[in-house]
Amino acid sequence: MSLTDDLARLDEMRRNGALSEAEFQQAKDRLLGGMPAGGPVLNALNQLRRSRSDRWLAGVCGGLARSTGLESWGWRLIFSVLLLMGGMGIVAYLLLWIFVPEE
Repeated sequence: MSLTDDLARLDEMRRNGALSEAEFQQAKDRLLGGMPAGGPVLNALNQLRRSRSDRWLAGVCGGLARSTGLESWGWRLIFSVLLLMGGMGIVAYLLLWIFVPEE
């Protein structure tokens, strides 16, 4: 289906009462480029940056805190527990340090 067909179908749904005006506008914005193709998860991953202000080592936990809403001390605790459970915490932290850009 083309963009024109999708917009026409949305407009028809709005006229038939299947969509409210707000739902129609939201869907139309998404079709016209308001929402990235990958959705909110991919968008959050693309915006992930290491923090310059909330950091102990590399700012990974501060950046994750800003992206997810979980406090940075919570991320530090998660990485510490993973470190004690076979060393995966240090591996994950190092990979994020290498691959996530600084803000």
